[in-house]
Amino acid sequence: MAGLAFVLAGSAFAQQSSELPDAATYTLDPIVVIGRPGWLEEENLVGEYKRPEWTTRRRFGTTRVYVQYEPWEVAVEQWWRVRTYNDGHPKHLFMEELAIGLPHRMQLDIYYDWAHESSRTVNKDVAVELRWALADWDVIPLNPTLYIEYKATDGNYGSDVWEAKILLGDDITPRLHWAFNAVYEREVSRGRANEFALTQGISYTIIDQVLSAGLEMQYKYENEQGERQNGVRKFQIGPSVQINPNRNSWINLVCLFGCNHESPAVEGFVVIGHNFGRAAGGRSLSRPTAAPR
Repeated sequence: MAGLAFVLAGSAFAQQSSELPDAATYTLDPIVVIGRPGWLEEENLVGEYKRPEWTTRRRFGTTRVYVQYEPWEVAVEQWWRVRTYNDGHPKHLFMEELAIGLPHRMQLDIYYDWAHESSRTVNKDVAVELRWALADWDVIPLNPTLYIEYKATDGNYGSDVWEAKILLGDDITPRLHWAFNAVYEREVSRGRANEFALTQGISYTIIDQVLSAGLEMQYKYENEQGERQNGVRKFQIGPSVQINPNRNSWINLVCLFGCNHESPAVEGFVVIGHNFGRAAGGRSLSRPTAAPR
């Protein structure tokens, strides 16, 4: 009797299912991962732009590389930067960042910055940044990427600022990664200060996809209207470390030491980031579950 009841119930369910409209079917785009014999997992080429997997996480605190995110991926970062000077008064800057990958090798970042200086906490600025990689990875040597940013600064803090950069980066050898930025920044009012900067970072992977360490440096030349010939030069250099709790998250620690009197004595960065994947659903191309050999 129990077997007969089971058969009858199954027949009824099958008849009812046949009366329902056909279910929609969806096909996800394949995840493209290109293995590189002799290279690490984090150096496999991933995503629409066929770039190394390590570029999907911000590796350096001072220097940017290519675009981090696939189209419509959404990520957040929390920054803490502290500068100490010879007079002993530190300045703290906190940055909240929302980043969105866009089609055609573009990326949009929105920042809110606030500062704690001289025992006061103040709003600093809201910034919008757009970067565009000129081609897929390795099509053009050093993978040039153009970057533009505008900061709407609180009037009590300073002038609005616009900034342009050229981003370069590449793998030197397995485990060894490099990046370089050329920067121009200009205030739009008040002293109309200029800043010319060169930043560079090099990183060596200690544990694949987990731990890397390296060296970062930055050179700046700053001047103001009426004092263009009497600018200030700053040079800093120091170690950096990146820890990846998982493939979607990263923690960057950077400590730069001033090499001349005008530079901060010490400048430190802590950056914590997480990539939530594609906002529209589906798997993220830059987060493969396995890399074919």
